[in-house]
Amino acid sequence: MRNVARGTLDITDPDLASHLDRCLGCRGCEPVCPSGVEYARALVATRALLADVRPIPLAARILNATMAEPLLRKPALFGARLIRPFASLLAGKSQPGYLFGMLSSTRPWLLDGAEGIGPGLDIHSATEPAHDQQTPVVLFEGCVMSGLFSHVHAATLRTLSVNGYVFSAAPAQACCGALHEHAGQKEQAIALARKNVAAFAEHPDSIIAVNSAGCGAMLKDYGKLLEGDPLEQEAIAMAARVRDVSELLAERGPRTGKSMRMRVAYDPPCHLLHAQGIADAPLALLDAVPGLEHVEHADAEMCCGSAGSFSFTQSKLSREVLARKVDSILAAEPDIVATGNPGCIMQIGAGLAAAGSKLSVVHPIEILDRSYARAGYYD
Repeated sequence: MRNVARGTLDITDPDLASHLDRCLGCRGCEPVCPSGVEYARALVATRALLADVRPIPLAARILNATMAEPLLRKPALFGARLIRPFASLLAGKSQPGYLFGMLSSTRPWLLDGAEGIGPGLDIHSATEPAHDQQTPVVLFEGCVMSGLFSHVHAATLRTLSVNGYVFSAAPAQACCGALHEHAGQKEQAIALARKNVAAFAEHPDSIIAVNSAGCGAMLKDYGKLLEGDPLEQEAIAMAARVRDVSELLAERGPRTGKSMRMRVAYDPPCHLLHAQGIADAPLALLDAVPGLEHVEHADAEMCCGSAGSFSFTQSKLSREVLARKVDSILAAEPDIVATGNPGCIMQIGAGLAAAGSKLSVVHPIEILDRSYARAGYYD
């Protein structure tokens, strides 16, 4: 990439394209780089140059176009929800089976019945507010999260409300643009960023809560994405207000729920651990559930191979990366796996299903939500 910038390597060199196509973009190299190189910025800049001289893979173009346009995204994800109840029956090792495994992994987690918890975006207020301070928050809804993980949004709203946060909506918000930037579609990413900057500018005093690690990393990077843009300063101000849900809960304690005895393997998403530097907050969230046992597994800090559209554009390599993580999770023998990113939930869930495992993969907030419901914190 440095040679491309210096003009000593042609952007059309096939070896360059092959090398960059195979990079996960997990940013695991950045925290350990002694020179502090921002590899991700160089990667997306070079991929944008590549996009000018060769076609972006069709799978990435279809996925990105669908996620960016609500008129395409909403019916597509509605159709996915219709077939989701049957997806587990078709999950397996084949490529179609793997895709069904990914879809099956987006189902709401059912442990012991609904217990009054539904998948909608209703907000259940705390019966006994844990904090006198009521902090205003706007939820970033995203594309995949709003379409396939509305139950995680609902859990986010409920658990944060128990811990002293109050919500307002930002209906004009859009997809974060992470998929587009990673694929080299910089202009599309900028267009989506501008929409979000404008949408959240209507709530200047509210924290922007995010429950998707990939989206959070992207939103926090808007200042760099819109560098030189008329909205650059507004983007910087918005990025400063973005917080992962685990950060917000950790700041408030969080409030302790009711005991749930289970062994949980927490798998940190790359864009939470490496990109945002958030390691302890998700564990503090899980520690608010008495009786929960943390199960360490080897390679927890290694990428699962999802990496946005990587699992579609480099499916063979993606599954090879995933296999190592699946083996380590199974060796640890947890009761459940928790991770805070939709792509990771789908990728690990599909890998476990292909291995014949019935382990559920959930967002950590779902576990805390269930514990709070058992404790009677919701009206």
